[in-house]
Formats: sequence, C-alpha cells, structure tokens
Amino acid sequence: MTAVTAIIGAGAASVQASPIRAGVGAVMAEYLHESAKASMLAKADSGRQTVAKAVQTAQTEASQNKKRSKSAKNSEAAQDGTICGYTNLGIANVSNYLNVRQKAGEDEKIVGKLPADAGCEILDEKDGWYHIRSGKVSGYVRADYIITGDKAKQMAEKLKKTMATVNTLTVYIREKPNTDCTILTIVTTDEELEVVEEGDEWIEIKLDDENGFVNAQYVNLSEELKKAMPYTEAERSAEVPDTKYSLVQTALSYVGGRYVWGGASLTNGVDCSGFTMQIMAKYGVYLPHSSRGQAGYGRSVSTSELQPGDLIFYGSGSSISHVAIYIGNGQIVHASNSRDGIKVSNAFYRTPICCRRMF
Repeated sequence: MTAVTAIIGAGAASVQASPIRAGVGAVMAEYLHESAKASMLAKADSGRQTVAKAVQTAQTEASQNKKRSKSAKNSEAAQDGTICGYTNLGIANVSNYLNVRQKAGEDEKIVGKLPADAGCEILDEKDGWYHIRSGKVSGYVRADYIITGDKAKQMAEKLKKTMATVNTLTVYIREKPNTDCTILTIVTTDEELEVVEEGDEWIEIKLDDENGFVNAQYVNLSEELKKAMPYTEAERSAEVPDTKYSLVQTALSYVGGRYVWGGASLTNGVDCSGFTMQIMAKYGVYLPHSSRGQAGYGRSVSTSELQPGDLIFYGSGSSISHVAIYIGNGQIVHASNSRDGIKVSNAFYRTPICCRRMF
C-alpha cells in the first residue's frame, strides 16, 4: 500500500511538475522575446540617433563651410583689392537715384536707376561721363555724382550688407526658425534677401518690410552693395487702355526712390501702400494707406487675368502685408524695403494672396 501510495505520489508530483515546466518555458520564451524586441528597439533607436547625429553634423559642416567660404571670399577680396566684387569701385552720391543712360548724354535713353549709395564697376571715363556696370545694368552716368578711390572703399565698408541668395527653385520663408511654424511665403530662385541675423541652421532675413527665417542650406551668403535696377518700359498693346499705360509709366518714373515706413511722399519716401495710394490718386482712385485696406477696393481678378495697373497683394496665409502695381510682362513695381526702395521685381518672386483691378 505504501508502495502504491509512493507510486501515486510520484506520479502526482510528475503531473504537477509538467505545468510548472511549461510555465517556466513560457516565461522564458516571453523573456527572450521581450529581450530580442528590446534589443531591436535599442538598435533602431541607436540608428535613429546615428542618422540624426549625421544630419546634424552635415548641417553644421554645411554652415561652417558657408562661413569658411564667405570668410575665404572676403580674404580673397582683401588680397586682390576688390570690394563686394568691384575692382574699380564707384558709389552713387545722390539723395534718391541716378539715371543710367544707354549712351553718354542727358537726352539719351534711360536704361536703369542707380540708387543712393549703390555700387558700380567703372569701366571707362569720357567727357564727364562714366561707363559703368552694376547688377544687370550697363550704361553711362554723370561722373560728378560718383564717389571713387579710397573714399569709395571706406564708404563701402560701412554700406555693405550680408545678403542671402536663394540657391534652389523655391524655398519657404517661415515665421520662426523651425519647420513646425507658419510658412509666411514661398520665394523663388536667385532672390536676394537682406540678412538680419546669421545662425547655424536658420538665417533671419528681411522680405520687403517684414522679417522671416530661411533654412541656411537653401541660400548662399555674400557681402553686397546696393545695385542698379533696370528701367522697364510698360507693356503697351491694344488691350491696355491709355490710362493704365500712363499710370504704369508714372509709377516706373519713381523707381529708385526712397522707402520710408509709414511714408506717403513720392519724393521724400513711401512705404508699399503709400506708393500705391499716391500713384492711384493721380488717376482718380483714392485708397487708404494700408495694404490690407486697399485689398477691399476694386474687383478681384486672377493672376491669369492681370493687366498693367492692377494691384497684387502679398503676405502670410490670408493676412495681407504688402502691395505692388503690376506693370505687365510678369513684373511689378513696388516700394520694397529700406535697402532697395522703389524697384521692379518678378510678380511671383513671392506667393500672391490676391489681385484687384481698380478701374
């Protein structure tokens, strides 16, 4: 009996041990599974950190390369005597702008405007006129309105600004230095933006009369002087009424004029809405001194319907902060900012919000 009991007891113990072993096996299996999972997650996290570190390193190196490149350019300029790319520098000594003419002579055709304190390369001199090149403009200016020599070089050191030139097809201008914030607008290739402050990853820039941020890898930095602006003739065709043609010609006659925030004087300085307000008033259209307010006048037209004399409004999202006059051929004239003053630009240099026809 005792032997039977012992046998039964041993069997029972064996039966009890089976689920215990199974339980231990399950626990071990789960432990191994979780360990493997943890290892995989750790490797993945390590991979992400490696990638993030590589991206950060690449961005840092790109920023440092830009700084080294800029420093190298400045060093090269100092060695070869050039300043902001000019070897025989001249600076415009005028209050507003200096007319650049096709040939030497007061009655010759105007091909550009050289703003006050703008730089130019002096190519030749004859009979009181300088043959110059500045930006995309070549022509002739009165020599007595151009500062040269050591005085021009000293002035250039004070006048030059760091500019960011867009090196990609389009780039976002953001409200803050990160990718999670509001996109103010989209700017196109080769657009020059005045730098407010340089950073390793983000550059604070001035776009017209407001500030924003652009990713450093999408712009090239350089020190520049103001340049001449091409003088563009208004587009004239049977579809454009004489009044609109005349309005555009009048607006273009102020290219090179001063930008003054809050200003409303075409001779002493205007801001963007002050400029459109005063030009339109000459043709019987009276608008408020506010780009936002002006967008409520006239009637809406699409960009495909634009005619010379129409107003184009820009800003962030649906918030309007800038206005310009369309002059035809895909271009606008506007009071841009304190550096450039009144100038001609590509109508789509930044994203338009709306367009209005006043008459």
